[in-house]
Amino acid sequence: MVLERTGANGGKRLFPRLLFLSALSATPWLLIFCLHFSVFDSAPPVSSPHHSLVAVVSDGVEDAQRFLLEQEEQLRRLPSSRDVTSTADDCEGRYVYIHDLPPRFNDDILRNCRKWYQWIDMCVYLRNGGLGEKVDNSDGAFADEGWYATDHFGLDVIFHSRVKQYDCLTDDSSRAAAVFVPFYAGFDVVQHLWGSNASVKDAASLELVDWLTRRPEWRAMGGRDHFVLSGRTAWDHQRQTDTDSEWGNKFLRLPAVQNMTVLFVEKTPWTEHDFAVPYPTYFHPAKDAEIFQWQQRMRRMKREWLFTFAGGTRPGDPNSIRHHLVRQCGASTFCNLIQCRKGEKKCLIPSTFMRVFQGTRFCLQPPGDTYTRRSAFDAMLAGCVPVFFHPASAYTQYKWHLPDDHDTYSVFIAEEDIRSGNVSIEETLRKIPNDVAEKMTETVISLVPRLLYADPRSKLETVKDAVDLTVEAVIERVKKLRKEMHGAGAVSST
Repeated sequence: MVLERTGANGGKRLFPRLLFLSALSATPWLLIFCLHFSVFDSAPPVSSPHHSLVAVVSDGVEDAQRFLLEQEEQLRRLPSSRDVTSTADDCEGRYVYIHDLPPRFNDDILRNCRKWYQWIDMCVYLRNGGLGEKVDNSDGAFADEGWYATDHFGLDVIFHSRVKQYDCLTDDSSRAAAVFVPFYAGFDVVQHLWGSNASVKDAASLELVDWLTRRPEWRAMGGRDHFVLSGRTAWDHQRQTDTDSEWGNKFLRLPAVQNMTVLFVEKTPWTEHDFAVPYPTYFHPAKDAEIFQWQQRMRRMKREWLFTFAGGTRPGDPNSIRHHLVRQCGASTFCNLIQCRKGEKKCLIPSTFMRVFQGTRFCLQPPGDTYTRRSAFDAMLAGCVPVFFHPASAYTQYKWHLPDDHDTYSVFIAEEDIRSGNVSIEETLRKIPNDVAEKMTETVISLVPRLLYADPRSKLETVKDAVDLTVEAVIERVKKLRKEMHGAGAVSST
C-alpha cells in the first residue's frame, strides 16, 4: 500500500528504509526456518535472533542486505522438504530392527563348532563369513570368484550377516516393520542331536523365549512382528515328547515361537507360521556382474543329456523311489547316472554334480531323508530343469522364491506312478517339445538370483537375492497380521 501511494520517486527514497524494515520482520522467521532444518544440513549455526537484530540495527542497511543474502544462500543449500520426505519414505514401512541378543544365543554356539559332530570339524564351514572354504575350480566347473564349499545346513550365520546389510535398519523398534531374532537355532540343535537328554536339547530355546518375552519390543505385537531362522529343517525342531531318545528339540512347538515367523530350509506341511527358504548353494556372488556372467554362461551350455539322477538309494526306506530312478536312468541312453554310495569320494566334491547338471536338460529330484533336497537348488543354479515327484519337495515349500506356475520351471511325476511302473521318465521328458524345454531352461536361469545368498561381506547393487525376497515377504506378512490385530481390536471395542 505504501509503494502505491508514494509513486516512483517516493519508492526510490523509501527503498533503504523498507529494506531495513523487511529485514527486521523477516529475520525471526528465517531464523526459525533455518534452526528447524539445521538437523538436515551441516551449514554453520545461525546466531540467536536477539544477536542478529542488534547487528542489523547497528550496522545499517548494508549489513541488513548482506545478512539477507547470507540467509538466502543457506536456505538454497538446505534440502527441500520434498527431498527430505522422499528420503524418509524410501524406508517407511520397511524398517527392520535386529535384537542384540546375549552371545550365548549365537556367538558362543559358534565357538563350539568343533564339537557339533563327533566325526567332522564343522569350523571349516564357518570360514569366510559362514560360506566355507573357496572351492577348487581346477576343472572349470565354477567361476573364478564367488564359489565356496558351503554346508547345506549352514545358513544361520549367512542369513544373519546378510540381514545386517539390509538397507532399512533401525535402532528404534517402534519404527520397525519387522524384528529379526539372530538366534542360531540350527547350529544350536545340531550340537545336541546325539547323546543329549531332552532338557539339554531345549535349554537354549527356552532361555531365548524367556529373554524375548520380557522385552518391550515383544509386547508391541506379542512377537507377531518377530522372525527367526534355523538353517536346518523344521523336523529338527518339533519333538513331540520329552523322551531323551526322540529326535530334535521342541523349539517350533513353543507357544511364543508360534507367534513368530519361523524360517527353515524345509517347513512342515501342516503349520502356517513357518516358511521355507532356499538351501544355500555353492555360489555367493559379491557383485551383480558375477551373477549376470554366470547366467550368460549357463545359457550357452550344450545340454547333451536329456536327464540326470545324482544321488544314492535308500535301502532302509520302503517308501523311497530312488532305486526306481536308478534303474530307469541306468537303462536309458539319454540319462547320466551319478550314483552315490556310502563313502564315495566323488560325491563329496561339488564339481562332480555341478558339471553334470550344466550338461543336462532335466534333473531328477526325489525326496531324500526329507521331502526337499539341496541338490534341487544346485541343479537350478546350473540351468537344469528340476523334475519333482512330491509336491512338498518344492511347490508347498518355497512360495516366496519360486513361481506359482510350476509348469514354467519344473516337471512333476507322481511318486505313485513311479512305484507302480506306469510311467517311463524318459518317454515323459522326450514328449516335451524342444522349444518348450528351452523356455523352461531360460525360466530356471532367470530364477538364479532369487535362489542364491550373496556374499555377506559385500553388497549387491541392483539384484535381489534370497534374503532380500525373504525380508520383503516377512514384512508383508507382518503388515497383514497387524491389520488383523487392529481389526480384532476394533471389533472387541464395539
